[in-house]
Amino acid sequence: MNFPKKPFDLVTMGQLLLRLSPPGNERIARSDIFEKNVGGAELNVAVGASLLGLHTGVISKLPAHDLGQYIRGTVRSYGVSDDFFIFDKTEDARVGIYFYEYGAYPRKPQVIYDRRNSSFFSINIDEIDPSVFTSTKCFHTSGITLALCPNIRETAIEAIKRFKKEGALISFDVNFRGNLWSGDDARETITKILPYVDIFFCSESTAQLTFLKSGSCREMIKSFTEDFPIEAVFATQRTVHSPKCHDFGSVAYDAIKDMYFEEPSYDHIDVVDRIGSGDAYISGALYGLIHSNGDVGEAVKYGNATSAMKNTIPGDLPQSNLHEINSVIADHYSSGFHSEMNR
Repeated sequence: MNFPKKPFDLVTMGQLLLRLSPPGNERIARSDIFEKNVGGAELNVAVGASLLGLHTGVISKLPAHDLGQYIRGTVRSYGVSDDFFIFDKTEDARVGIYFYEYGAYPRKPQVIYDRRNSSFFSINIDEIDPSVFTSTKCFHTSGITLALCPNIRETAIEAIKRFKKEGALISFDVNFRGNLWSGDDARETITKILPYVDIFFCSESTAQLTFLKSGSCREMIKSFTEDFPIEAVFATQRTVHSPKCHDFGSVAYDAIKDMYFEEPSYDHIDVVDRIGSGDAYISGALYGLIHSNGDVGEAVKYGNATSAMKNTIPGDLPQSNLHEINSVIADHYSSGFHSEMNR
């Protein structure tokens, strides 16, 4: 896997969201106070990769009013470029919102979306700065973006084709959401873009339920590379003991080397907030791939560590820099003394 020399390491495309959560373990139905955070699957990936040292940017469309400027300021504070933002100055411009309620066993976390008809829903390919297509080593988007509406789907697919034409490697996360589209629609649409995809993220359960794959996890992820020119496939594996206690690991297949990569999982993670932990995995995996110019083993190592750390951090966005992640990896592989505090 060879990444071309370009100004940006990674550019993503997706809807940016305002997240509102009641404090602590309060209920949405009862709380009068909501904490606000910025999130969105593709933004989470760009932020995580930026914190690890990659030069990243995001393509999105936001309202020009103060909520859009709040999101813009947050994005820039993480070192992510806003060069490819499009601002909606119409009277009906709005930002997508979602409400998140933390869980505590046996109560599961709850999400309520209010994201439809936001400014991002009107994005079209002609609004996107054409220089972006020649500016990045890797382009990433997800099934959430394809599922939002036909207009966004058409724009995203055309963007994938243009990035591919200009030599960027294409990264895609299935990220299936049953409240956005059916498994049949997802399978039909995603199958059409897989000939353009180089790096593919698909969980074991999604491979089974959405793509109707069978066999072991290793057999299923390898099968994608037999049907399409995909160079690497990653499948995350999470065991949920309770909303506050998870195990996390992954397995990956390198089609060029015909090799699988896996490491011991991070067990009994003290989960503070699981939202964005799958995106954090992708940010770490893409960092590992781009930094090493294609080492899938490095991608698994950084993906697992970055995701494990994100589970311990409130909000959608990762917060860990490269030094912290390297320390986590070193502890994970060490059988010796582990200090309980960084001081």
